[in-house]
Amino acid sequence: MSQSQTIRPEYFQLQNGPKANLPFSDAEFEARLGKLRQLMESVSVDAMVLTSMHNIAYYSGFLYCSFGRPYACVVTAERCVTVSANIDGGQPWRRCYGENLIYTDWKRNNYWRAVKSIISDAGTIGIEGDHMTLASRQTMTDLLGEVHAIDMNAEIMALRMIKSAAEIELIKGGARTADIGGEAIHDAIKEGTREIDVAMAGRDAMELEISRSYPDSELRDSWVWFQAGLNTDGAHNPVTTAKLKMGDILSLNTFPMISGYYTALERTLFLGEPDAASLRVWEANVGAHELGLSLIKPGATCSGICAEINQYFEELDLLQYRSFGYGHSFGLLSHYYGREAGLELREDIDTELKPGMVVSMEPMLTLPLGTPGAGGYREHDILVIDDDGAENITKFPYGPAHNIIGA
Repeated sequence: MSQSQTIRPEYFQLQNGPKANLPFSDAEFEARLGKLRQLMESVSVDAMVLTSMHNIAYYSGFLYCSFGRPYACVVTAERCVTVSANIDGGQPWRRCYGENLIYTDWKRNNYWRAVKSIISDAGTIGIEGDHMTLASRQTMTDLLGEVHAIDMNAEIMALRMIKSAAEIELIKGGARTADIGGEAIHDAIKEGTREIDVAMAGRDAMELEISRSYPDSELRDSWVWFQAGLNTDGAHNPVTTAKLKMGDILSLNTFPMISGYYTALERTLFLGEPDAASLRVWEANVGAHELGLSLIKPGATCSGICAEINQYFEELDLLQYRSFGYGHSFGLLSHYYGREAGLELREDIDTELKPGMVVSMEPMLTLPLGTPGAGGYREHDILVIDDDGAENITKFPYGPAHNIIGA
């Protein structure tokens, strides 16, 4: 048969191998889908077309690698179907809870044809308005017809903000892994060592621990930002090949990723004794950190916590050096994807903290070059909110007593 006569399907199924052991049980995924379906019923949505990495992973366990291709998790009253690109073969089937449908590249927009085959009778669908582009929205309209689309991003995010017991268990494992990476970094810091060498020590330690504790997980995306001197001024500054010098302020940041779940450890350190101005700023930021830790409890609001720490910094004449909000939610998120923006400790977020939420406390001050104590100071712990208060699941010590190295 010639190539022109070959049958080229628009979409198909490929159940290549058995299902893998996912990070959560079938019962956990069914509980999540049950809550989503209750939400769908309450707003008369026939199907949910989830397109972001975090929501697809949350409801199916499959974490995609886009490389310019669209993906979906389509949820109806009876079905949960991941839609994946042919380039991925059977991996999405093996790594998802529920069904999988593969679309091909033979014809443009086969992705939407595959989605349509799942929800052909849907009159109203829910979408993630913060993730779908204008171009994708137009193609969806062209291919699906007169379907009515409702942006459900905020409501879905609210469901994810309350963690299950299984999620909290995994997050605690991630926090423990972050501490292991922190210890490896602490041990690797020496005068003349490059930022990248120290970062690799922390990353390797975490990946080894993930492979030991979570042997069924996909090993991907764990990383370290280790910054020195001027490079500490931004929380997300990339690692460089700069060599450490005595007197440098250092920023340790470990980020293990376990099945899409991100955790973090962040600490200020110094190589050698800090000068008096630097020590003053560092101790002030530690004071803000401890104040923030004491404020995280059920009933507190994100904006209320922010206001109290702002007042603390203002009394020390340091508020003008604050870099960003004081913390955020944890769960399915990464520097590549995800954010539960409704649970950030900022002035413009009034969300009330509730048991089951997981948040960080991470004050940061950045003083520019030429200012006494110049550099970026940041501490970061993760807390699980319960009925009585909050449990701090970060154990790596903070402050001058532990984190002045080589003095």
